[in-house]
Amino acid sequence: MKAWLNQHRRALAVTIGQAARAPFARLFQVLVIGVAILLPLLLHLAVQNLQRLGGATQADARIALYLAPEATGRDADLIAARLKAHPQVAGHRFVSREEALKDLRRIHDIADLVDALPKNPLPDAFIVRAKSTDPGAIDALRREAAQWPMVALAQVDSAWAARLDAGLRLARTLTAGLAALLACALLAIALNTIGLQVVNRREEIEVCRLIGATHGFIRRPFLYAGTLQGAAGGLIGCALAALCVAWVNRQMPGLAALYGTEFVVLPLGLPDVLAVTGFAALVGWLGAWMAVSRHLWRGGPA
Repeated sequence: MKAWLNQHRRALAVTIGQAARAPFARLFQVLVIGVAILLPLLLHLAVQNLQRLGGATQADARIALYLAPEATGRDADLIAARLKAHPQVAGHRFVSREEALKDLRRIHDIADLVDALPKNPLPDAFIVRAKSTDPGAIDALRREAAQWPMVALAQVDSAWAARLDAGLRLARTLTAGLAALLACALLAIALNTIGLQVVNRREEIEVCRLIGATHGFIRRPFLYAGTLQGAAGGLIGCALAALCVAWVNRQMPGLAALYGTEFVVLPLGLPDVLAVTGFAALVGWLGAWMAVSRHLWRGGPA
């Protein structure tokens, strides 16, 4: 066990020493990996934050039930009782026509026009909040409520939710496709960079083979190099994504204020950073293994 640990310690020391002798070359290689990782990371962040924004907006989605002009207070009480007992209704609020008229005068600043009306044209209404945020469930509740007595109209803007959900599904598919292309790109980068290192150290490898070194012993420094290179590229990709998020958040308040809301783009969480780093390290290890094995197989068994 001690000998095995010493071999790994020596391989790691050799890898770090080689990187220290050519820091700029290693830095550029790692930057290439980081930039390759950045694009799918940004798409993943966009999907994540849009899903969060869509979920928050869906949670605030309301169904408006407009009562018929001839509806009485008793009719409103009956509808309120049905809403209170309905299993799909999380809450409701009654808005009288007088309250609606006051809100219209205050919000739209058309007091003079409202005062000129011969009578209040607005109906009594209920604002209903559904328990489910699923667009289909919300629309089903709207259709059911529209059939109730004295309900003249039931409205909900659920089409946007369906469009958002379809767009998010497409974006997730694109993210998966880009991740697959990224894996191929990282593998090609690792094959190329580690392959060049193998060629540059060909004589050293041949001497090791002549004195009886196993393939595992020869591969070990290159595997460490590929793994560390991939992990460092993954970390740089995450750091670049964090810088992009910070820049977007500096621009976000002005845009959010135009819509009367507050929204902050969330960066990658620690599990995401660990997953990206581990994935890049694994691909780097695989590329290094393939590059070294190709050279060793050409030379015959050890």
